[in-house]
Amino acid sequence: MTWREMDRETLDRAYNNAGAVADSQQWLAGWRELGATRRAMPGAVLDQAYGPRERNRIDLFPSGAKDAPLMLFFHGGYWQRNAKEGFACMADGPLAHGIDVALAGYTLCPDATMTEVVAEAQAAVAWLVANARGLGFGMRTLVLSGWSAGGHLAASCATNPAVDAALLISGVYDLAPVQAGGLNDALRMDPAEAERLSPMRHIAPSRVRFTVTWGGDELPELRRQSADYAAAWVAAGNAAEAPPVPGANHFSILDELVRADGVLTRAVVSLVG
Repeated sequence: MTWREMDRETLDRAYNNAGAVADSQQWLAGWRELGATRRAMPGAVLDQAYGPRERNRIDLFPSGAKDAPLMLFFHGGYWQRNAKEGFACMADGPLAHGIDVALAGYTLCPDATMTEVVAEAQAAVAWLVANARGLGFGMRTLVLSGWSAGGHLAASCATNPAVDAALLISGVYDLAPVQAGGLNDALRMDPAEAERLSPMRHIAPSRVRFTVTWGGDELPELRRQSADYAAAWVAAGNAAEAPPVPGANHFSILDELVRADGVLTRAVVSLVG
């Protein structure tokens, strides 16, 4: 059954990541605890404003390496939940390999439209490009990353000419199924906005190298979204790897970025080259 053949109840289950993972809240709580520790460490540059709204803030964490690459991470939560502070531990793995890390917040729906959320993410990238070096972050290369809704935002920002690569984790790249289901109650997209903001629908030749990944135990629709997007990126003549993480679900997959020896940490190291 394709998503177009699903009734609304079935479609909502097909995208209910929290409902599919019994301990999802424990994962989020654990990340918040680890994130508080990371934010309290010396050298962190916190809550730098890239825009006028409350959540338009960026945290930066230095690795201590000279002229280090930089990874910018966008958190998930279907564009309506969570905050950057709860994901600061996603810096842990890359920092161990001499890669600086930044995390960007953004206004959540329904306080912002999806068009505004994407514009904020793009503004965060532009701010980082303009200001990172002045704050002491060499940004030899710039890698975007994001998980779930953050994967969508990272993909939506990959057209910035300063971006070198992207690690997209368990993202949603075609918003049409989201617009057709209950998630859209807060997002309030019409079909035209969903089409306009779907990275799947707007792929052009690019020098940006992608790693598109997902958990082997994720919901079928999430697996399909990532596999289809990676295939479309390659079909346009672009460079991409698309390795699933066997045995990982929508939440446990991020442990591979927290750990210095994690699969996703190694993917970032490979992308910065």
